[in-house]
Amino acid sequence: MTAQSVKITPFHDQKPGTSGLRKKTRDFMRPQYLEAFIQSIFNAIGGGHGKAFVIGGDGRFFNAEAIQTIVKIATANGATRLIIGQNGILSTPAASHLIRKYGTDGGFILSASHNPGGIDEDFGVKFNAANGGPAPEALTAKMFNETKALGSYEISDQPDIDLTRIGTTKIGAMQVEIVDPVSDYLALMEELFDFNAISALFAGGFRMCFDAMHAVTGPYAHAILEDRLGAPKGTVVNGIPKEDFGKGHPDPNPIWAKTLMDLMMSDNAPDLGAASDGDGDRNMIVGRGAYVTPSDSLAVLAANAHLAPAYTKGLAGIARSMPTSAASDRVAARLGIEHFETPTGWKFFGNLLDAGRVTICGEESAGTGSDHVREKDGLWAVLLWLNILAKRNLSVAQILTDHWATYGRDYYSRHDFEAIETSKADALVAELSDKLPTLPGQCFAGLTVTKADEFSYHDPVDGSVSTHQGLRVYFDGGGRAVFRLSGTGTEGATLRIYLEHYEPAEGDHSQDPQTALAPLRDAAYTLSRLTEHTGRSEPDVRT
Repeated sequence: MTAQSVKITPFHDQKPGTSGLRKKTRDFMRPQYLEAFIQSIFNAIGGGHGKAFVIGGDGRFFNAEAIQTIVKIATANGATRLIIGQNGILSTPAASHLIRKYGTDGGFILSASHNPGGIDEDFGVKFNAANGGPAPEALTAKMFNETKALGSYEISDQPDIDLTRIGTTKIGAMQVEIVDPVSDYLALMEELFDFNAISALFAGGFRMCFDAMHAVTGPYAHAILEDRLGAPKGTVVNGIPKEDFGKGHPDPNPIWAKTLMDLMMSDNAPDLGAASDGDGDRNMIVGRGAYVTPSDSLAVLAANAHLAPAYTKGLAGIARSMPTSAASDRVAARLGIEHFETPTGWKFFGNLLDAGRVTICGEESAGTGSDHVREKDGLWAVLLWLNILAKRNLSVAQILTDHWATYGRDYYSRHDFEAIETSKADALVAELSDKLPTLPGQCFAGLTVTKADEFSYHDPVDGSVSTHQGLRVYFDGGGRAVFRLSGTGTEGATLRIYLEHYEPAEGDHSQDPQTALAPLRDAAYTLSRLTEHTGRSEPDVRT
């Protein structure tokens, strides 16, 4: 085995987004493209000599091949230990846990999250730091700078390793461990939740359907829900990970998990429906006839977390991304704890979690988690819901109704306009940004603007400042619209418009969200000149 230095011409399109670098799979398969990005990561972290790393992914097309390349580059860069999920499989929260449990210097997670997979679809690579969380902005900026100046990468000529066999092997001075991707994560969940209570819930006839969407959580859900907790076989559907996610879109929302939604709205609905995404960090919760928005789920979980063993002593604080509704803020206020509003991207929660300022975090894009790892965690959210249902002996719908009667209801919806020509999306945002100071006092579609700004975040832990994090427009009567370009797509631009209207505890909580939000939708579309800029009047996805 020998290492060699391969000269290259730098790539200039490798700027990481909110969750690493995402491109079409064929882009990553181009000669030297993946190699260049991986070497740039090693350069940005000060090299790999003497360091240990976790490696795994969601099993999408090109996952195994990419892992072999990373192993060879890690060898040539002097790494001394690699921990890899069997068959290259690791959910993102499980990878975060392994980084933290075994004290590695970070990890390479291969996923494009909720994006579709296949040779003509999407692939992604992100680096998680030693705390188990996504690389912070300062580090991703270093990575990008390295990609623009990179003149060569280091790689060994060793043969491919066997990813199928659990055990430890040596490659020169480097130790490679192939581990069961589920066992350590399952043990962590046993520490956090009352598995006896949840097992008794299933033994008493409680019915559930978990849609793994042919993605990475299938093996975890089978092992935890069916094998450990005693849910009947068949509770987990689409539980075998596939390279193309069964030609589906592994995004747990009412559009892409329509089969589950149809079941939960039917006469034969089980007590709980849940789904997770490509890499296992997102979740969807549905009760019988009752869809739970991610914003409401965060608030309910925070309000009831004390029912689970890990959180009986209470929460240090709650953090949410700015586009997420303010429902969790009201929970924090009642509990007398801190609450934080951060930019979109789980990496912004890392400092707060590490500093002990917050315990539970969440994003409107179906991500919730706690301080047990430094990633959002889909199965963790499902298990906390099960723990709450077991302790409260109420249905999902009853828990929601009780929560709204206590805190009020935040009617909420996200409208996604996908694959917009980038120049058109940029023009819309630029024009709206320019006129923010003039909006207060103006009336659009019958609603008057009370405040408008561009969100910036001042990190209370390290003092860093993140600007240009989304445009916010507030209306009289308790409404808010947020405009933001997504950083997770690979084709054109995705414009997301987030609509939120607060109805107090004594108000009407029975409306359909789209009906309740219709005036706000009309005002948001009008003031942004959406149709004039994009030619669109209806979103591709409405959640």
